Amino acid sequence: MAVIGVYSIKGGVGKTTLAVDMAWRSAMRSRHSTLLWDLDPQGGSGWLLGLPDRTCSRAASVFQREGKPSDLITETRYPGLSVLQADDSMRSLSLTLARIGKRKRLARLAGFLAAEYPRIIIDCPPVLNEISDQVFAAADLLIVPLPPSPLSARALPMIREEILANHPRHPPILPVLSMYDARRKLHREVHTGFAAGWPVIPMNSAIEQTAVRRAPLGTFAAWTEVNDRLQRLWDAIEAKLAMRAAISV
Repeated sequence: MAVIGVYSIKGGVGKTTLAVDMAWRSAMRSRHSTLLWDLDPQGGSGWLLGLPDRTCSRAASVFQREGKPSDLITETRYPGLSVLQADDSMRSLSLTLARIGKRKRLARLAGFLAAEYPRIIIDCPPVLNEISDQVFAAADLLIVPLPPSPLSARALPMIREEILANHPRHPPILPVLSMYDARRKLHREVHTGFAAGWPVIPMNSAIEQTAVRRAPLGTFAAWTEVNDRLQRLWDAIEAKLAMRAAISV
């Protein structure tokens, strides 16, 4: 079992699109039974997969003592890929977690779900609070998409410092340079500077089409370079997880 968090301290960097894409590749390419767990109140993950918005606000109830996440999981049209959708109740989740005082509640729930889903991918909200602490404690790997901006040079150390302060045995962090445009001088400087060696996801119209079509990019643009880059990213994630599993044996 592996829990993969897709997290960014900043919104609008392609986090949800990346989480959906990685979950789809986990199910369709690696053939893992995969759960995409949306903790972001905007509920974008289910929407991008073509699911209707949830009409009842119950998503946060899974963190309560009697919560049953399996009751709220929805299958998608893609074999092996299920979603635990977010709804408005997630807006108060940080307060709920602070009140119940269970810092590893998410990790325990993920362990419970692992019997059915060997891959759990979490679409995290762009916050540093009790929710992010829960994700950091549960994740085996943290994917951090960051845009090619000088602000990203500040954001990644902030995330690392926050994790180290509260989680000495923190998950490995894989930063990803997202929304990259090689025509822009600043983007090229970032790519060859502090982001050298990071996986790169270019700014591309096919990625924008995922929201228009409400489908993962690999279902309609499998021949594109950006699809190849996303697949290489997923292959790298699988390799890191395999290495981590071998070390822990």
